[in-house]
Amino acid sequence: MDPITALLQTDEQAGARASVLPLRVGMLAAMCFAVLVGWSEADAKYESEESSHTPEPVHALRANAASLQKWQESRFGLFIHWGPVSLKGTEIGWSRGREIPVAEYDNLYKRFDPEKFDAHEWVSIAKEAGTKYIVITSKHHDGFCIWDSKYTDYDITSTPFRRDVLKELADECHRQGIQFNTYHSIIDWYHPDYLPRGSGDDRPTDDADFERYVAYLKNQLREIITGYGPLGVMWFDGEWESHWSPERGWDLYRYVRGLQPDILINNRVGKGRMGMRGMTKTDQEYAGDFGTPEQEIGRFNRDTPWETCMTICRQWAFKPNDQMKSLKECLHTLVRVAGGDGNLLFNVGPMPDGRIEPRQVERLREMGTWLKDYGQTVYATRGGPFKPGPWGGSTCKGNRIYVHVLDWQGETLQLPPIDRKVVRGTLLTGGTVELKRTEEGIAVNVPERYRRDIDTIVALELDGPAFEIAPVAVASPWAGLEEGTHAGEATK
Repeated sequence: MDPITALLQTDEQAGARASVLPLRVGMLAAMCFAVLVGWSEADAKYESEESSHTPEPVHALRANAASLQKWQESRFGLFIHWGPVSLKGTEIGWSRGREIPVAEYDNLYKRFDPEKFDAHEWVSIAKEAGTKYIVITSKHHDGFCIWDSKYTDYDITSTPFRRDVLKELADECHRQGIQFNTYHSIIDWYHPDYLPRGSGDDRPTDDADFERYVAYLKNQLREIITGYGPLGVMWFDGEWESHWSPERGWDLYRYVRGLQPDILINNRVGKGRMGMRGMTKTDQEYAGDFGTPEQEIGRFNRDTPWETCMTICRQWAFKPNDQMKSLKECLHTLVRVAGGDGNLLFNVGPMPDGRIEPRQVERLREMGTWLKDYGQTVYATRGGPFKPGPWGGSTCKGNRIYVHVLDWQGETLQLPPIDRKVVRGTLLTGGTVELKRTEEGIAVNVPERYRRDIDTIVALELDGPAFEIAPVAVASPWAGLEEGTHAGEATK
């Protein structure tokens, strides 16, 4: 009998809690990684290099250019927060030790049986919504794992359901051509070696060993990347707590990049994120390939890739009768994010039976219907050159600028001058558009009967690449249109 099997059987005979497993395995790992936890040659090589060489310079660790371009061109992804906490309808991770006592929360998995989970249905919904990638919580702050992990019993195969959700979803994403990605929290309030303890958790910390926890964290990341990949993104969270540091962030960034060189890693792996605004500080080099504004639309930024993560309702995890965003709010969010040169990661929280709530599915499908008609103004575009404002925003691709007017406040939209000739204007949402060159720039008028409640889209055809135009703010968007202008008239 191998040492790990013997140890696990001893735990079972003693009636130990499942939380002891990570500690036991971590202790063995600390004594002998390569033999007892089955490290691969690549992992052993990594450890050897880390101990005997200066870490690779940060400039050599930047994102794979092709991966970054593909991700940016996708523009729209589906975020999924799910776990046993859906049984209670409270927030994932955060309600542990707050709304729900720790002991009760940690045992919800024993009742978690999402018998209506259907990976094919989930991925089909994502495609119908027009999203190009999925990010699912492999492990949130509560430590529960939705895959079959050999490093803990606090996972999906210890529930009455017993099926490997992550495997089924990864396989279905690969079948249907949707990029598969995972969210993985650095925090693990369940694990005995993680510090600091979570709210309401009074377990002693004398025997806790954070280095042992980091080994556990890396082992599980290796499980996911090598067993469920290839992944497009490893989406970290939970970097703000006291035991994490910029150095640990760089170490984990190097480790993940070593497992899959073309993977993207968000800025929550390190310590540079500026709160909910989500972008990375510039006082020094921090690990991470893109910024992560949370529950807010990021500011216009072409220099640093970014992705707004936002909920379709108010809570990340399932909450009965949670307030849901209107179709107009959803599409305005997507358009404003794209106009700022960012991606939108839009979140749903599936129900405890394994289904995505029907009303959320309907809203996603409505977004997909709109994208079938106007997706060319979102996908594979860049933000600008007209910066977003209350009036709307713009995207560009090739020789075209797509002007998204989201809120008409006057007869004429006054755009600032640009260093290109506009040779043609088209109203993509139907009807006619009037254009005129003025001293202030480009005057755009759409008759009231052709203005759309959600988004009126004007395509401007230029005499050269639109992305080469320097981004410019629309300072005074609303003005009157002089007489004598003709429908579709060029501005130069």
